[in-house]
Amino acid sequence: MNLPHLERRPELDALRGLFLVWMTLTHMPTHFSDLVDSPIGYFSSAEGFVLISALLVGRLYIRDMRENAPGVRMRLWKRSLKVYRYHLMMLAFAFTVAAAYAVQTHEAALCNLLDFYLAHPVVAIAGSVLLLYCPPLLDILPMYVTFLFFTPLVLSAAVRWGWRSILVVSAGIWLLAQFGLRDLFHNWMVHVTHLQIPLQETGAFNLFAWQAVWVVGLWLGARSATRTTALMRTPWWLVSLAGAVCIFFLGVRHNWLGPQLTQPGLGVLLDKWQIGPLRVLNISAFAILFYWMRKYILRMVAIEPFLTLGKASLQVFCTQIVFVFGALALLYWETGRQVPGAPPTLHFAAGVVVLAVTFPVLFLVAWREVRKRKGNRPRQAAEKENAPQISGAVR
Repeated sequence: MNLPHLERRPELDALRGLFLVWMTLTHMPTHFSDLVDSPIGYFSSAEGFVLISALLVGRLYIRDMRENAPGVRMRLWKRSLKVYRYHLMMLAFAFTVAAAYAVQTHEAALCNLLDFYLAHPVVAIAGSVLLLYCPPLLDILPMYVTFLFFTPLVLSAAVRWGWRSILVVSAGIWLLAQFGLRDLFHNWMVHVTHLQIPLQETGAFNLFAWQAVWVVGLWLGARSATRTTALMRTPWWLVSLAGAVCIFFLGVRHNWLGPQLTQPGLGVLLDKWQIGPLRVLNISAFAILFYWMRKYILRMVAIEPFLTLGKASLQVFCTQIVFVFGALALLYWETGRQVPGAPPTLHFAAGVVVLAVTFPVLFLVAWREVRKRKGNRPRQAAEKENAPQISGAVR
């Protein structure tokens, strides 16, 4: 099979870096979070980050899956284990430093994040190790661990039966997720593990719905790595329709279309955590427009600091979570300035200072990680070259 030359696509790293910056601004308790919270309709940094991460995985591993499936499985499971180790480190930080501060100061934001752990520490620790208990802000890595773990099975099935079958099954699971599949699975897990963890403490993301985002990303990445031609040319009528859909949801997002067509009015159909049907429509329309304008958009984002941040996305993500916890801890000193009924937010000047410190540190973490990898490549190449060769007969 003649496969196209697989070139490195730095703009994909840049997109992931952009989504990390967007995610950090959203998570931080500052006045800027309102400005970046789905400003262009019902599409957030989380969907973009998961989609691009899956695209990179599919693009990188689909070829090797055809020739060396055991090796791909081992590499992906090692990657999943690495992310799991980072998840445990984040839990250790949250359950010690953050929890101690929350108990000492009774700071509402941190106490609310860790309320189940503070009330049931033994069950929470056991559940978090098993990826069942996922406190807010700490629920993305468990999802990523789970998806990476099952990715070899998806890629193997795609190689054997084709992507159409995989996409149909994924869509079916997403549909079942809209009708309570997660609740049934949760009840079964509670029965098996005897860990009485409420459903709302298992993380905001409905994995049975979000797997569709991951699978679509794997498909797009695999297609780009194995097809000599790009995706079909986008017809004008489809671009026009996608633009109209995006404008409609932009109006819904900013309450331009009257009291009936609002996010509360459309409710679960736009739900982020289980990727409601109307949200799927909005994301699809946005993806069509993005693909149509990809040459210009990718040229705009393929710059620093996005390139470096995207290359070390795991380390950057964990670091920004630590800074978010730190910003939430600072809310203790802002108690008298909070507006009753409004989400807790740092004073404007304090928010600017926090962000001015956070982003340079994130870039420094990414830069050091990228530099470390570059330094390791010559050593790994030398070790591989000097390693004893094993003959086919011995193997």
